Amino acid sequence: MRVIAGKYRSRQLRSLRGMDVRPTSDRLRETLFNVLTAGNPEVLAGTVWMDLYAGTGAVGIEALSRGAKEVHFVESSAAAADAIQLNLQSLGITHGFRILREAVPKAFWHMERQRVTADVVYLDPPYRLSDAYANSLRALAESSLIWAMSLVIAEHDRKFDPSGEFGPLRRFRRLDQGDAALSFYRLASASDVRVSPAAT
Repeated sequence: MRVIAGKYRSRQLRSLRGMDVRPTSDRLRETLFNVLTAGNPEVLAGTVWMDLYAGTGAVGIEALSRGAKEVHFVESSAAAADAIQLNLQSLGITHGFRILREAVPKAFWHMERQRVTADVVYLDPPYRLSDAYANSLRALAESSLIWAMSLVIAEHDRKFDPSGEFGPLRRFRRLDQGDAALSFYRLASASDVRVSPAAT
């Protein structure tokens, strides 16, 4: 597992064994960021991210490598949170991130009180926790953590459909790759997505 592009390009990342920690594959991560940047690597500069069920932090670290201003890693597993910390340390990343070692609902509560608002939210629960998708996406839709131009992306098993609508949060694109899929959501009132016109 490695960083695909940006400041830390080709640097290796630590992983963890076990089905509950399933890092987003290099190929899927590359596809994700190709969609987000649409050929313009500067488009992610200054963005704020939430990497939910962050695992080893590969997606959030990729965002930092490509110019994100801030990433909030949310991971309830102590071993995985430690792996995120080690990966950040190994790359020499000392600022622009926060690791919340707690479950998603509690993390949302804390971030709302700190007035965090994300441009991009990525969530990748263990595939077996199918309820985590609906619970997390519904909570996001009802929170102040996203705004009109926020982009919410859920990684899931290709055979699983997390649903296309959670209140005002609506899916506008689905991308399948191998056994995995990405569902892209935004608030219904948004007329565009800040990070990439091509993501529509």
